[in-house]
Parts: sequence; structure tokens; C-alpha cells
Amino acid sequence: MAKLMFNSILVVCVGNICRSPIGERLLQIQLPDKTIESAGLKAVVDHPVEKTMIEIALQHEISVSDHKAKQFNAQLCRQYDLILVMEKMHMEMINHLAPEASGKTMLFGHWNNQRDIADPYRKSREMFELIYQQLSESADMWVKVLKH
Repeated sequence: MAKLMFNSILVVCVGNICRSPIGERLLQIQLPDKTIESAGLKAVVDHPVEKTMIEIALQHEISVSDHKAKQFNAQLCRQYDLILVMEKMHMEMINHLAPEASGKTMLFGHWNNQRDIADPYRKSREMFELIYQQLSESADMWVKVLKH
């Protein structure tokens, strides 16, 4: 894998209360020299991370208690070198909202078999745990190609 040069990363999901805040924090921990934030395509603006995901993150010694959901928009998109989305459908939505972002938008699960990372919202705790694991694995793979 070639190393990629990106200094700012925006992690995107739908509500910005389950997947993207975890992806953001996992990357922040391992890439402290990069600017990493998250947003939602249909964000539940100013809401905290979903309770089950907070609990699971804490089991892995990761705190997301200070997170407040933020809405994605084209202006926000222009501030980042790389946009990581959870599902292929999110790429299409971003391309519609900000066509100039198409070349810098990739799946969070890109290095993990181009995997979509499903939304655990209102699903079982087991689903949240599975999604956390997928996020963790995918973040580790991104770190390998982004660290320099």
C-alpha cells in the first residue's frame, strides 16, 4: 500500500451520532498530527453520540462524550483533503451536494474489501458491537496508509 498525503479528514455518516463520531475518534487517536472531524448527511444537529455506542466505545477506553452532531454541507466539504463515508450511497449523496468532492470521497471501509459499514441506529447491542469492530478494523487500515 502506498502512503497517501492527506492532512485533514472528514468522516461522514447519516446522523453523526453512531458511526462517524467513532470513526473520527479512532483516527484522531492514531493520527494526532491530522485534522479529523465528522458530520452527518442528515445530522441530528447538536445531539450526543447514541448511548449504546458511547458505552461500547468506553469499553475500548475511548470517550466520545464531548461530541455534538454536525450537519454536512458543501462549504464544510471544501475544508477537508479527504472525506470518508460509511456507505456507497453516501458517496452519491455527497457527489450530488458537492460535485467537486467526488475525487476525494472514499469509503471508510475502502481498505477492508470496499465494505459498507451499516447503520446500527435502533438496532441491537450486538449490531453496535459489530459496527464498532468494523470501524476499528477499517480505521487501522486507513492509519497504515496515512501515517508518514
